[in-house]
Amino acid sequence: MTNSDHAAQADPTAPLDPTAQPDPWQSLHELLAAMDAEIEQVYVERGIEGVRPRFAYPLIRLAHTGPLTIRELAESLNRSHSAISQTIAALRKEGLVTSEPGPDARTRRIDLTERGRALVPFLESEWRATHAAVAELDAEVPYALTVVVEELRRALEHRSMRQRILHHLVEPPG
Repeated sequence: MTNSDHAAQADPTAPLDPTAQPDPWQSLHELLAAMDAEIEQVYVERGIEGVRPRFAYPLIRLAHTGPLTIRELAESLNRSHSAISQTIAALRKEGLVTSEPGPDARTRRIDLTERGRALVPFLESEWRATHAAVAELDAEVPYALTVVVEELRRALEHRSMRQRILHHLVEPPG
């Protein structure tokens, strides 16, 4: 008997290939990607090429703090070192930041270029407008996304995703 057969025995209604079921996260990923694409379109309409919505947060923060290491920037934005490192590489490629050796050989200090600094006033305006648009959306739907996210966070603090998965996990024999 194969692992798929054992899994089907555990839940006879489950398809043999679990990926044949719809991805429960797909619609959320698509929605976030569509909203990011629309924000990016605002940039393009303003003649700002090569700038992604994920660039705004670190660029604005660097404008207010001055040069930071990737670790310091990641911590200040509550993002992972890996995610910020990838974003910094993209920012550097677009000529928005520079990186110089930091206080020790393992660190680099990130700072804005003139192009990056020139974009910050617009990005701050867009940031505020985006927050206003999210508040508007929250008011239009029966379950405000910001409230739902906070309720999900509280539920996961009570019982983690890991605990929930382990509760439902049927290990294949063997």
